[in-house]
Amino acid sequence: MNELFTRGRSAPGSRSITVMMQEEGEQIGRFKVRGLMRELELVSKQPGSHAYKKATVERPDIPNILNREFDVEAPNQVWCGDITYIWAQGKWHYLAVVLDLYARRVVGWALSEKPDADLVVKALDVAYEQRGKPQGLLFHSDQGSQYASRQFRQRLWRYRMRQSMSRRGNCWDNAPMERVFRSLKTEWIPTTGYMTGQQAQRDISQYLMHHYNWIRPHQFNDGLAPAKTEEKLKTVSGIS
Repeated sequence: MNELFTRGRSAPGSRSITVMMQEEGEQIGRFKVRGLMRELELVSKQPGSHAYKKATVERPDIPNILNREFDVEAPNQVWCGDITYIWAQGKWHYLAVVLDLYARRVVGWALSEKPDADLVVKALDVAYEQRGKPQGLLFHSDQGSQYASRQFRQRLWRYRMRQSMSRRGNCWDNAPMERVFRSLKTEWIPTTGYMTGQQAQRDISQYLMHHYNWIRPHQFNDGLAPAKTEEKLKTVSGIS
């Protein structure tokens, strides 16, 4: 216990310290830990705020075509995209994900130290290649500057995709993406983040492309995982 409290003036939060000490066999509660931290003048070290900001200007040139019509008839008709932040290697990293709305399957993702247009373009490129280069689909996102950038819009044009954007400040216009990130953060990512960016890459890939797509039951699919729902569609329709 003494070693834990003599490493310096910065420390994890009282809850994290309590859990660590209890795992080592110490009988101690959070209030006792808080008292010890005050006595030793230890300050909880918390992650700083993430860098990207929400849109402050409406984009009337990119309408909300999807308009919460989240039920679609087949794969590769409507994709959604969004960005969230992940704590790794002592700083924020940014995760962009592309979701096929038909069965809520993750079809592309990218992780970067910068929340820029390159990040969302990379996630889109991965999805485009993995799904056999589909055309004519609708891509929906929030009004983040990355999705409104010339670089991203040119990529959509090259792939013959239409663009739709949520209304400013209305997270429910992209609710399926919010649910993916909520599941990822509450079910999988360690509360203290990742030690390295490489560890984050491996672990997030394992969750999105394997656990979420193939194993985790999804309420939208009546308990079937997204990838298995698509497999069932192929069996029923005879699609190869």
